[in-house]
Amino acid sequence: MASLQQAATRPRPLSPGDKIAIASPAGAVDPALFAPAIAMLEQQGWCVEVMPHAMGRNGTYSGTYTERLEDMRRAILDPEVRAIMCGRGGYGTVHLLSELDQLPLADDPKWLIGFSDISALHGLWHAHGIASIHAPMLRGLCYAAETSDHRQTDALFAMLRGQEAPIPLVSYHLNRPGRAEGILLGGNLSVLSGLIGTKYDLLRPGSVLFLEDVNEPIYKIERILWQLRLRGVLSSLKGLIIGQFTGAEPDANHQSIYDMIAEMVNEYNYPVAYNAPFGHKGLNWPLLIGGPTTIDIF
Repeated sequence: MASLQQAATRPRPLSPGDKIAIASPAGAVDPALFAPAIAMLEQQGWCVEVMPHAMGRNGTYSGTYTERLEDMRRAILDPEVRAIMCGRGGYGTVHLLSELDQLPLADDPKWLIGFSDISALHGLWHAHGIASIHAPMLRGLCYAAETSDHRQTDALFAMLRGQEAPIPLVSYHLNRPGRAEGILLGGNLSVLSGLIGTKYDLLRPGSVLFLEDVNEPIYKIERILWQLRLRGVLSSLKGLIIGQFTGAEPDANHQSIYDMIAEMVNEYNYPVAYNAPFGHKGLNWPLLIGGPTTIDIF
């Protein structure tokens, strides 16, 4: 099962005065996160518009289906908005895909920023041939504002300005060294597994694939990887970058999530990196989905 991946179109770099919209297409967001995150974005010289329902709540969601859809539709269609930062993940983004898919996203490509459940929107952007950024959202910006650790936000802002932000990989005993070259795709494995076989599928053969997840037992992650193996995806990758799988505790079959993954890809010869700095805990480095990448793994 071979596939030649093509690079997606990058939205134009942000300039001073450009507008960033904050929308919450999934879970409700702590309102206290908005002010410090907005201040950090404005310090970069950008204007910020909070969508009408981004700070709302409807059950576990930030708003009703209609409210969340209209916030995203408004941000996408506003020509002054050059980037959309999602408030948080959670669950609910998948509800919006079919309607948002009808919009002319490729006519005016703009940056999408987020991770976790926002992986579904990254699949939508990629289906329209637009690059997007798997990156920290409001909580990540607030963390940087409260601490002296600005590495992830500095890298994100550089990427939005059109600069490169290479992934700072670390040595790990399970790493399979080598150079991985190809189109970078991936995101939250559980979310993306629900899109397999659809036009929004980011678990593609022939890519440099990056994966992360949270609060999933090892056997569930293994089950998804078996699906990718049976589909011929795992065998055809150009490289594999494994981030943080927070909450995946050792079980009777595996000492760690990384040991299980190493067994799953043992027969393949592409480079593999583990303990990469992205996911739900610790450093969450921005990654350009749909962009060409060259990664040296040691």
